Amino acid sequence: MLILCCCLLLFGCQSSKQPQGTMVKIERVVSGQTLEWVDTTKQPALIDRVRLIGIEAPDLRQQPWGDQAKQQLEQLTGKINNQKLVFESVLLESDVEQVDQFGRKLAYVWKDGVLLNEQLVKEGSVLAVVRSPNHKYDQRLIRAQEYARLMGKGIWNPEQPMRLTPAEFKSQNK
Repeated sequence: MLILCCCLLLFGCQSSKQPQGTMVKIERVVSGQTLEWVDTTKQPALIDRVRLIGIEAPDLRQQPWGDQAKQQLEQLTGKINNQKLVFESVLLESDVEQVDQFGRKLAYVWKDGVLLNEQLVKEGSVLAVVRSPNHKYDQRLIRAQEYARLMGKGIWNPEQPMRLTPAEFKSQNK
């Protein structure tokens, strides 16, 4: 019954509005929250970074969760072809703030109709983090985190929980 309620809560209230944005081909996954793609609109074409909005991935040094988050994002953005990971095109959807303090493009990332930011949270790979002024999918991300927490997925696994948030880990491991 609890699982049914969680599923209804998670999927029943979602908008059917189609996301609007820019299609890009992913070149590399940097971490569980950052992607690289080639921006061919600039001359010469430049590698550009995208920071997924509304999530915070474990630091890559925060083991085993950092590597798991990165691997999960790789699986969500690519496919194995001849034993090699080949990245695919994704849709980048902006919100109010377009770029972060490090010059990375901020975006919600969609692939095949799936909001990858939400999927990473739902699988327990990353934390949902609400940051103003970008609030377009806050409720979806918060519901996905509640689902992951209730189901004990990933970083919420009671047998091996992540004890420090990525921010706490970084402040203790400078």
